[in-house]
Amino acid sequence: MQRYPGTTGDGQGYSSISRRSLLQGVGAATAVSAISAGTASAGQQEAPEILQEATQSPPQTVGVLSAPSLVDEALSQLDGICRDILQRSEIPGLAVSVVRGGETVFAEGYGLRRIGAGEGVDADTVFQIASCSKSLGATVVASQVDAGLVTWDMPVRTLLPWFELADPWVTEHVTLGDLYAHRSGLPDHGGDDLEDLGYDRRTILERLRYLPLHSFRAHYAYTNFGLTAAAEAVAEAAGQDWASLCEASLYRPLGMDMTSSRYSDYQSRSNRAHGHVSIKGNYQPRYQRQPDAQTPAGGVSSSVRDMAKWMALILQGGRFEDRQVVTQEALLPATSAQVISAHPHAMDARAGTYGFGFGVGTEASGRVSLSHSGAFALGVGSNYVMIPSLGLGITILTNAAPTGAGEAISASFMDLAQFGSITRDWFSAYQPLMEPIVAPVGSLVGRSRPVDAAAPRAYSSYAGRYHSAYFGEASVVERAGDLYLFLGPDREENRLESWDGDSFIYRPLGENAPDGSVSRVSFSDFQNGQAGAVTVEFLDQNGLGHFTR
Repeated sequence: MQRYPGTTGDGQGYSSISRRSLLQGVGAATAVSAISAGTASAGQQEAPEILQEATQSPPQTVGVLSAPSLVDEALSQLDGICRDILQRSEIPGLAVSVVRGGETVFAEGYGLRRIGAGEGVDADTVFQIASCSKSLGATVVASQVDAGLVTWDMPVRTLLPWFELADPWVTEHVTLGDLYAHRSGLPDHGGDDLEDLGYDRRTILERLRYLPLHSFRAHYAYTNFGLTAAAEAVAEAAGQDWASLCEASLYRPLGMDMTSSRYSDYQSRSNRAHGHVSIKGNYQPRYQRQPDAQTPAGGVSSSVRDMAKWMALILQGGRFEDRQVVTQEALLPATSAQVISAHPHAMDARAGTYGFGFGVGTEASGRVSLSHSGAFALGVGSNYVMIPSLGLGITILTNAAPTGAGEAISASFMDLAQFGSITRDWFSAYQPLMEPIVAPVGSLVGRSRPVDAAAPRAYSSYAGRYHSAYFGEASVVERAGDLYLFLGPDREENRLESWDGDSFIYRPLGENAPDGSVSRVSFSDFQNGQAGAVTVEFLDQNGLGHFTR
């Protein structure tokens, strides 16, 4: 989901939604000293593990020691946590898996796959995982680094000669890693608006060259299609399409039989969760997100049982069961901090950092965590958190637009595993921070037409064909006394309603425009009674929503 003027909504995947970065605006502290005292006494009973943690090299030293008994207790409470969050959030369904020491030790489903159908969620139910796809894709790239086909610092143009950005120097130097770390300079969610209009992947990637750039390698901005360009380059090097490459290099070797990077496979699963959105307080399976255009960034579907296999691979440094699937040397750059993704809001606040497709954070305990969240406003919320020093990971998949339910479960579980108690009500903390993702967008949301609004001109003054290099053609057609705006390759029809003089509105609906969104459409540059230009607010996030006749 893209940002839109007047909102603070974050992305289709909201990068590494760590407790640290998300709660900078909430401002609650953890009672670490009290918790430390509790874990110390637990540690006296678990001396071998505490000794191991306490004698790590300085960069690996943690501030609060854990013990196997704490993880045991966390696992014993997890079922209750899941049931509580399911009830409080009122989402239809969720599934959870936990990996510990390379083994799946918890895999359960809760609630319904689809409201009204009565079929329950289990550990094998397939969900769309949205932006958690990025981390799986980065694992695939690491496998191709192992194969000697690519390197993380390889320029994309080496593999995709047609790929361009607005700055020729950046075009020649931007690497696979730059795009996987969201530090290419592309604007936040650049290209998502083209996907909304129905353009295919190749067209979107070719048109990224029209987007204005931020500073190269000095600015973090989350971009699904920038990352997708890098994945396409890797697929080119491997001589396969991206979905087939993922299957051959990751899903099949790990036995992830219910995982795919193709939407058609998700649709064909009999045991799949349907996305739900809240309509006047009630969840409904109204929409279905089709993310093939950006599948490396958000198009994977999987089950929590399969996700546990992938977490085991990561937590064991690329080893799965009795074989090395990906070397640690190829994987480590992806799971290492490469860019600051969230600058501290205070001198005593931890920064958020991002690797190559992985969120990399520091827990209050001092432990490094790997995490990512995913969101479709049309009905998906996903989250995983892994703590490599504990060999512990948890994945939560839900079939509802993001509410913070998944993040609350993982945060509560990891609190118990590290500190022996849940440090705060995580659901209450996350819920308001998720609301902008599903909020209507547009400067006129909630406003009524001015009582003194000017009448529009004759509709024939506005009718005609308009063009944008980035968005393509926009057609304005007068039909049966109404005015319509047609956009995109499929000529999406939008009825225009008079607002004030030469300004109209229409009501977009889609991944980046939740129910209730409103877009102003303003005609200008009149000559000989004909409009010479039209600006579509919904498409003007990057200043490119201006079409000329």
